[in-house]
Amino acid sequence: MSSWLNRKMPTREQMADNRWLAPIAHRFLSPELWRFTRRSVPRGVALGLFAGFIIPIGQIFLAAFMALPARANVPLAALVTFVTNPFTLPAWLVVANRLGAFMLKIDQATVDTGIGREIESGRWIDFGWYLQTAGVTAFGLLVLSVLSAAIGYLLSSWIWKWRVGRKLEARRNRLPSIEEPAE
Repeated sequence: MSSWLNRKMPTREQMADNRWLAPIAHRFLSPELWRFTRRSVPRGVALGLFAGFIIPIGQIFLAAFMALPARANVPLAALVTFVTNPFTLPAWLVVANRLGAFMLKIDQATVDTGIGREIESGRWIDFGWYLQTAGVTAFGLLVLSVLSAAIGYLLSSWIWKWRVGRKLEARRNRLPSIEEPAE
C-alpha cells in the first residue's frame, strides 16, 4: 500500500513546478509538510476530506492551501480529496441531498407555506425546485465535509497508533529476552 501511495503522490518538485502554485511554491518545499508524522497525517486526511466535500471541483488546491497553515501532510491532503472524483460525485450528491433533506426536514409540508405556494403557482415552479434541491444538497455537502473530516481525523489517528503499536510489538518479539540472573 505504501509503495502505491508513493507512486501516486505528487513529488515536491512536481508541485513546485506547477504554474498555479509557483507564487507560493517556496512554502510547499518545506520538508515538514512532506513528512509522515503522527500529527501531520490525521491533519492531512481531515483537510483532504473537508476540501473534497465542501468544493467538489478544484478541491486539490484548496486542500493544499489549507494544509500550509495547519502543518498537515500536503500530498496526503491532496490525495484524499479524490474521494469525490468525477465518477463518484453523482453518488455523493445524491447522498448529500438525502442527508440535507433529512436534517432540514424538507418535505411537502414545507412547500405549503406562503412562499412555497408562490413558488408552486406556476411562474417559479422550475426555479423553485432548483433552489430547493440546490440548497438542500449544499447543506448536505457541508454536513458531509465536517463529519467526514472529523471521522477521518479520528480514524487515521487510531490507525497510526495501531500500526506503530504493531511495529513495536514485532520489534519486542524479535529481541532476545534477557533473563534475570539467579540469586
